[in-house]
Amino acid sequence: MRLARLFELAIAAGNRADPRGAGKRAYADSAILYGNASRRVERLLVGIDIDTSELLLADRLRAAGKVDCVLSHHPAGGAYAGLFKVMGVQIDLLRKAGIDAKAAAGFLAERMAEVERKILPQNHTRAVDAARLLDMPFVCVHTPADNCAARYIETFLRRNKPATAGGVLARLATIPEYRVAAAHNAGPRLIMGHSRRPCGKIMVEMTGGAEGPKDTYAGLREAGVGTLVSMHLGEEHLKNIRQAGLNAVIAGHISSDTLGMNLILDAVEKEGSLTTLCCSGFTRIRRG
Repeated sequence: MRLARLFELAIAAGNRADPRGAGKRAYADSAILYGNASRRVERLLVGIDIDTSELLLADRLRAAGKVDCVLSHHPAGGAYAGLFKVMGVQIDLLRKAGIDAKAAAGFLAERMAEVERKILPQNHTRAVDAARLLDMPFVCVHTPADNCAARYIETFLRRNKPATAGGVLARLATIPEYRVAAAHNAGPRLIMGHSRRPCGKIMVEMTGGAEGPKDTYAGLREAGVGTLVSMHLGEEHLKNIRQAGLNAVIAGHISSDTLGMNLILDAVEKEGSLTTLCCSGFTRIRRG
């Protein structure tokens, strides 16, 4: 499979799962970071985070004939610098949950600026420079994978219909990626609320580049949301969630990213077989 086709198939899978509805979109936080688009790749080293150390590992594995491309979930290079640009999808998530679209846009504008300011001073080209020096094809797929994870969990919870916050936790614990995480003491957790408290309407917030605005939780409560299912939540977010009286379930960051990347790879492999080696928190689990 050519490098460009691998990336194209990954983006297409993300588009199909996009919460704004299916449509052809580009994602600023996903890119072929290094490598000729026409280059053939067959053996992937896949990780949630890829830095110089993982690229050096890939180079050693390439010498043994085991790797010819590195696939990261989290972005690097220009894709990391563009992370804040994908956050616009959160307006649609908030709108669907019951927040007025204009209010959602207002909440999000400052949060996007905050994320942009956080990224600005980072030395974001380090890993891409290493890939170039090693002549190692390097790809990252961020929001498309998060879209896939969010869609999967929304569908899963809608089908299983948990009644309580504890029920949400119990259902998530049956998903293979979360079972693997639980074996490493990193499984899903209820970090706000009580297990017997009704879950109400469930909002899955697992896409959009970074955590959303922290001032929306009272509005979500008024709109009938009772439980948030997230990858991770900061302390300021949790303070506002507590004040709003919401349940908060942390599904897990690396495990949720792993779920999304597995769904992306499932979609890619429908066109051609690839050999996958796992590193940096990723575990390959195939479906169908």
